[in-house]
Amino acid sequence: MSHLIEDINKKSILKLFMEVTSLREKYKGNKIELCAIVNAKSGFCSEDCVFCAQSSRYRTNAPVYPLIEKDEIIKKAKEAKEHGVKRFSIVISGRKPTKKELIKIADYIEELRKSGIHTCASLGLIEYDAISYLKDRGLERLHCNIETSERFFSKICTTHRFSDKLRTLEAAKSVGLSVCSGGVFGMGESWTDREEMAVFLKKHEVDSIPINFLTPIKGTPLENLKPLAPFEALKIIALFRLVLPEKDIRVCGGRPLLADFASWIFIAGANALMTGNYLTTTGRHYVDDLKFIEAHGLEVDSVVC
Repeated sequence: MSHLIEDINKKSILKLFMEVTSLREKYKGNKIELCAIVNAKSGFCSEDCVFCAQSSRYRTNAPVYPLIEKDEIIKKAKEAKEHGVKRFSIVISGRKPTKKELIKIADYIEELRKSGIHTCASLGLIEYDAISYLKDRGLERLHCNIETSERFFSKICTTHRFSDKLRTLEAAKSVGLSVCSGGVFGMGESWTDREEMAVFLKKHEVDSIPINFLTPIKGTPLENLKPLAPFEALKIIALFRLVLPEKDIRVCGGRPLLADFASWIFIAGANALMTGNYLTTTGRHYVDDLKFIEAHGLEVDSVVC
């Protein structure tokens, strides 16, 4: 166990949170950035990620539908922007988009930019030429979660490799896009895996780190896994703030497991949130999150295009 992990787990929770709150305030002030997503294509996925309800290998109640049309995406994006959301991401299931889907998504992105919305996309293991094409149409940030450490990755997915994730992230950076990459916690990984993941993201200069806490979904291999205890989840946020003090630490899926400690996420070092619904689980309404941020004496990082 490294000195950092030992320190996190031995230090009093109040001292730890004072340290990471100081770092958040130093680098991010009192601003909280909001992002939102649209599940633009659901199900049909050939991959076997053990946490995912959209894999065609598992029997879940996740919705299944093809790529939705532009008007619906624009409507959702404008609603998000009206509620203080700075970044809006088009997310699709599957290993990567087809050529036909890619052309449609590029059109969606171009329209979103005309509306003054910061655009992001999560399109699986997309390659350099496709990424460059989307950038030319207005894409600003590409999301591709590494999910966990390289060591633990084979325990959660066998249909693609950790190196495939890295190739996508490197391609995005090479064309000049901002990158967003984090993962899911509470899948059986160790604290060493968590630290290795944070160090990897620091090394590769990832801009935004989404922190998701596993919500065990019936029908997936992890359906019976016990959710993380709230304080362990908060310590994970603190770890990433310590390793990546200048980056956006973004709390996303699984917030409900924090229960009465949900309000501690900012004290634990988070400066960004995903608001609205997630891919296959329900999130918090925009209005509720705006009130949540205001109640902490913080401000929403306004949209500037």
